[in-house]
Order: sequence, then structure tokens, then C-alpha cells
Amino acid sequence: MRLARKFRGELTLPEILLWRELRGGRTGLKFRRQFPVLDYVADFDCVEKRLLIEVDGLAHDLTDRPERDARRDRILNQKGWDIVRIAASEVLQDAAAVAQSIATFADSLRPLHHPLDGPPSRSVEDRP
Repeated sequence: MRLARKFRGELTLPEILLWRELRGGRTGLKFRRQFPVLDYVADFDCVEKRLLIEVDGLAHDLTDRPERDARRDRILNQKGWDIVRIAASEVLQDAAAVAQSIATFADSLRPLHHPLDGPPSRSVEDRP
């Protein structure tokens, strides 16, 4: 938790730009930044969708970082989290478009048999 708080004060430029687009429910979903989950700190999360967003700069392509990221993603997937990795260069190019694509993907995670604003409808056989 302390590490997440520290990271919130040290956002990179791509993270700042994306946060401006995601915060305050602008996408119709609630996102948080620097979210602690297990032993990790995700750049952003949407808890209701169990979705984590990672903004990857060039450092994620170096040394053993790709393997570490893949291991982390596997562990988080096993715990029920979906992870979206976005290149920092894409955010720098068009943060609004990236935020919109994240929101569209998050919406696709909604179970198809559930209505938008309530529990699943009862089948004809279950109705009184």
C-alpha cells in the first residue's frame, strides 16, 4: 500500500495523460491509479471488471522484463484479473483513443446474459 501511494506521486507522462482520460467516470467506468493487487502495483484498474491496465515504456522490452511481465500476468490471470498492456508511445500519440479502446474492451467483459442494470432475468420456467 505504501509503495502504491509512492507511485501515485511519480506517474510518468503517458500515465498522467491516460489518467486524465480515465478518471472521474469519463468512460462510464470507475478506474483507479496505482492499484495494489497481490504483491504488485498495477498502473490502473477497473475493479468492477477485474481489469488491470499497464502502460509499458521501453524498459518493458529490456533484459528479463518481458519474462517477468509474462509471469506476473499469468499469476494475476489465475486470480481472475484481465490485463491490458499498452505501449507508452500509443498513449503519447492519442490518450483519448487509448482510453476509449480500454472502455470498449472493459464493456466486452460484461457477461452477455446479464442486463446492464440488474441481476440476470429469470427464465420463463422460473417465473410465477
